Amino acid sequence: MWWHYLLVFLGALLFDIVPFPFAPAFTIMVFFQILFSLNVWAVIVIGVLGSVIGRYILLLYAPLMANKLLKASKNEDIKFLGDKMNENKWKGALVVLAYSLLPLPTTPLFLGAGISKIKPIYIIIPFLIGKFTSDTIALHLGKFAAENQQDIIDNIFSWQSIASFMLGFFMLFCLFFIDWRTLIQNKKLAFDFKILN
Repeated sequence: MWWHYLLVFLGALLFDIVPFPFAPAFTIMVFFQILFSLNVWAVIVIGVLGSVIGRYILLLYAPLMANKLLKASKNEDIKFLGDKMNENKWKGALVVLAYSLLPLPTTPLFLGAGISKIKPIYIIIPFLIGKFTSDTIALHLGKFAAENQQDIIDNIFSWQSIASFMLGFFMLFCLFFIDWRTLIQNKKLAFDFKILN
C-alpha cells in the first residue's frame, strides 16, 4: 500500500527534524519495513529522502531558534566555528560524510551548521551520500533484526545505545558551552555557561 511508504517518509522526516539527539531515522525505517514487509530499496530511497529533508529544515530553523534562545555572543561564537569550517569546504564535506557514515547522532552537526549559516549544499550532499550508505546497511540488517527481536529489545538499554545517546548530548554540550573563538584563536579551552538570552 502506498500509505505505508508515506509513513516511512514522514517517520524519517520527523526523526531528523528535531533539534536534540533522537533515535536514528533508520530505526523507524526498519520498523515499517519489517511491519509491512515493504520493498527494502523503496524504503531506503523514500526514508533517506525524508531524512535529508528533515535535516535541511533543521538547518533552516536552527538560526531562528538560536537567535531566540542563545545570547548574541554564543551565536557569534558558533558562527565563528562555521566560518572556520567554511575556510576549507572540501575538508568540511569529508568530515560530514565520515560522520554520517558512523552510528552517531548528526543533530549537533546540523545545529552547528545551521547556526553558523553554512551553505546547505556543503552539508546536505555529503550527508545524503553517507546517509544512503549507512541506511542501506541498516535496512539490509533489518531481516536479522526481525529474527532477533527479543535480543534487540533486551539491548535497548545496552552500554552501546546509552553511550551513543550520551555522546550526542556531550557533543551538544561542546557546541554550546565551549568558547570556540578562544579555543581556535588562543589555543585555550574556555567555557561560557551563560548562553541564553
